[in-house]
Amino acid sequence: MKMKKTVKKAKKVSKPVKKAVPSAPKVSIPKIEVPKPRIMPLGDRVLVRPFSLEESAPKNSFGIIIPDTVQKEKPEQGEVIAVGEGRREDGKLIPVKVRAGDKILFSRYGFEEVMIDGKELYILKEENILAILND
Repeated sequence: MKMKKTVKKAKKVSKPVKKAVPSAPKVSIPKIEVPKPRIMPLGDRVLVRPFSLEESAPKNSFGIIIPDTVQKEKPEQGEVIAVGEGRREDGKLIPVKVRAGDKILFSRYGFEEVMIDGKELYILKEENILAILND
């Protein structure tokens, strides 16, 4: 008896066809140019724009009259404009803890006044910053 050899033909397995997916159009995001201040503090110094009397005056709902002499004092609050790189201790750089845009409370007599473009700004050391104000 002769046996017939049956050979099974291997089925062709086709690879799945990858469909072309349209790629999202590339959108270029414009970089926002932040103007660099004309003055850059050194070390752990900070450049601050002091708040005007209207910005820093406490609002009193009781109608207490504040004498003019108190209102003419220098404000002790301001907004950070620029920050130095930090101070060095034992060869290591310790960065300043405040950033540009922070609203701060600082000591009354711990700053130097500078005039830039007709605006009065203060330069103070980080140690004279008492707190960061949260809105």
